[in-house]
Amino acid sequence: MTSIKSDSNLANWGLLIILALIWGSSFILIKRGLEIFSPGEVGAYRIVAAATFLLPLSLPRVKNLSSGQIQNLIIVGLVGSFIPAFLFAKAQTQLSSSLTGVLNALTPLFVVVVGALFFSSKITLRNGIGLGIAFIGVLVLVTAKEGAEFGAFEGINAYAFFVILACVCYGFNLNLIKFRFEKLKPIEITAISLLLVLPVALIYLMAGTNFSYKVANVDGAMAALGYVTLLGVLGTALALILFNIMVKKVTPVFASSVTYLIPIVAIFWGVLDGEVLLFGHYLGIAAVILGVWFGNRKR
Repeated sequence: MTSIKSDSNLANWGLLIILALIWGSSFILIKRGLEIFSPGEVGAYRIVAAATFLLPLSLPRVKNLSSGQIQNLIIVGLVGSFIPAFLFAKAQTQLSSSLTGVLNALTPLFVVVVGALFFSSKITLRNGIGLGIAFIGVLVLVTAKEGAEFGAFEGINAYAFFVILACVCYGFNLNLIKFRFEKLKPIEITAISLLLVLPVALIYLMAGTNFSYKVANVDGAMAALGYVTLLGVLGTALALILFNIMVKKVTPVFASSVTYLIPIVAIFWGVLDGEVLLFGHYLGIAAVILGVWFGNRKR
């Protein structure tokens, strides 16, 4: 029995590390995609790649849904995948991949805030204190000017608010899934919601951008396409499947710990890619992670 339990714990930790590596690497993949494609092209193709990968799961199931479920799944597709894909790409035109990965760690706190404001959930004093600490960290991050002297704080990088808005979207998405979907499995919700926004992403990509021209004519486009394909298939589709598997096997506290590992992976890739972090950035990173940990910690 001890051996079986040990193997199970090892498998759970393996899933956690794999997820952290996949999600933490998403930001450097966005950065690579942006070397050739516009933020809109990166966001739209990310959705196309993820939705296409999940077609075997979504197509057989969509015909069994009611009109009400379809309407809710369209909203989930928009706020849970479509809109954040564009927001993260837009943010990284002016934000380093490492800082974007850190700001993404605010998602659990916005799940609590959105739940309290719109879904009648309760927000505790611990949640409030954690949110305050994390907010201070965000202020430090958005005012620490890259390339400035040690510890210099001047100006605000407004592009950080694209990431914060994406975290708000994730907050709505997770609350919608919690309160509006009792019969559908999480994997079904992910696959079908992506299928329902796939036509919009395809129409925008082919009719509203120069995506096809770039793929056919621009040097380096195929490599960038490969990075964004990985982003969609691994970072969106496969990662969500793995996360849903892990949620069923472990406690919510253990599953949520991936939130604290993602920034570490994102920072690793960023520094490896030559991104420079100031002293102020490290202070902000510490405050954000501390705030998220404290706000979501169980007594």
